[in-house]
Amino acid sequence: MTTFAVTGATGGLGGAAISALIARGVAPSDIVAFARDDAKATPLREAGVVVRLADYERPETLDAALGGVDRLLLVSSPEVGKRTPQHRNVIDAARKAGVGFVAYTSLLGADTSPLMLAAEHRETEAYLADSGLDHALLRNGWYSENYAASAPAAIDSGVFAGSAGAAVVAPAARADYADAAAAALLAPEAGRVYELAGSQHLTYPDIAAAFGEIAGKPVRYQDLPVADYKAALVGAGVPEGAAAVFSDSDGGAAQGALDSSSTDLADLRGSPSTPFVEAIRAALR
Repeated sequence: MTTFAVTGATGGLGGAAISALIARGVAPSDIVAFARDDAKATPLREAGVVVRLADYERPETLDAALGGVDRLLLVSSPEVGKRTPQHRNVIDAARKAGVGFVAYTSLLGADTSPLMLAAEHRETEAYLADSGLDHALLRNGWYSENYAASAPAAIDSGVFAGSAGAAVVAPAARADYADAAAAALLAPEAGRVYELAGSQHLTYPDIAAAFGEIAGKPVRYQDLPVADYKAALVGAGVPEGAAAVFSDSDGGAAQGALDSSSTDLADLRGSPSTPFVEAIRAALR
């Protein structure tokens, strides 16, 4: 039997990937969930998934957790600024453990993306390439859920603010990316680079209109300079670091960084991405 492992298993993407593997026919007992917090992993254990404590920053836990693993989904760390060394620890441990295949969740167009988030993904991709491990890159586009955080204020005020200009974006639901990751693990193709983007191509006025459809009232888009948008986010209580990421990403979107004509996501899943309005409705429940 093939043993699958998923890092960050108590997070949104990791947990959804485990659900997707099970939905695609993998027995829970053949899945190893990596978690730093044992209590958070209780639902996974109760579902029959094997839980192993593992910390990106403690290599000894990774060595133990990867024993007997055949295929690994390396979900990128949520700790921006610390990702590269953390990912290297996992890759080193996977090599020592003899893992047969690694799928890494990177960023759409990471090799050329102007987004500040891209640098650590490029560094991880290069380290994987030098590792000798068979691997594939799952270059995820923007999550539809990233826009859901803006929806309540936009619906309340009737204004959705951003700094993407006339950008077109192709977001997809987190569960779509997780399902694609499960599909890639089940049919591993070493050397593949999957550019994963949603099936809909939306302008920011389209996103505002989607909020309006959900609210049953008009919502318009207001475009701001990147610096002003960042200041508005901070003023609304968004932490400085997160505000920098979101405003930078809008600026990158204006350069085409969050759109792609690739159909890899739909091809892997065997179906189009979740419609944007549905994803936002689900996120707001």
